[in-house]
Amino acid sequence: MSALNVRDKDTIDFLLTRRSTVAKMMDGPGPSDADLQKILETGMRVPDHGRLTPWRFIVIRGDAREKIGDVICASYKKNTPDAIEEQIEIEQERLTRAPAVVAVISRVHKGHKIPEWEQVLSAGAACQTMLIAAQSMGYAAQWLTEWYAYNADVKAAIGAEPGDEIAGFVYFGNEMMDGKERARPEYQDIVSEWSAAG
Repeated sequence: MSALNVRDKDTIDFLLTRRSTVAKMMDGPGPSDADLQKILETGMRVPDHGRLTPWRFIVIRGDAREKIGDVICASYKKNTPDAIEEQIEIEQERLTRAPAVVAVISRVHKGHKIPEWEQVLSAGAACQTMLIAAQSMGYAAQWLTEWYAYNADVKAAIGAEPGDEIAGFVYFGNEMMDGKERARPEYQDIVSEWSAAG
């Protein structure tokens, strides 16, 4: 029997209990180079109608987190001139909350026969797949956007091209303590079955 046809109870149980770890509750050392590459490679296996590869991954680690933090901070101060020092410090430290951060860039092929929405969804799938991959390997992970994902100065600073959007920043590290489960929607509240009978 093919490995792809084997039902893996552990996988289902993992997916049914998966939860993110808040970035500020992460610590080092985070993924090794080899593990991070595996995580990124899982993001490259998501559904991609037309094989357009409508995403790019930008790894932000070490001092790069602080340098991008400088850009985030400067943009925040420019747009929020009355910000207090505590707020400014929070913005400065956005990317240093975890040892490794991956910016997932949504790069849509405009005018292609593949709808733009499907290309955007593929970038979102890459974020989620990397999140799950990291957590299945024992790492803490969280997918965030926050205001700076939409900021032109930040996008330019990380190397995004004109027209690119940031689908998310995926934070990777080690969990400092066991997190709490949050409320989830009830099955019957969001699942319905369409019937031809009306």
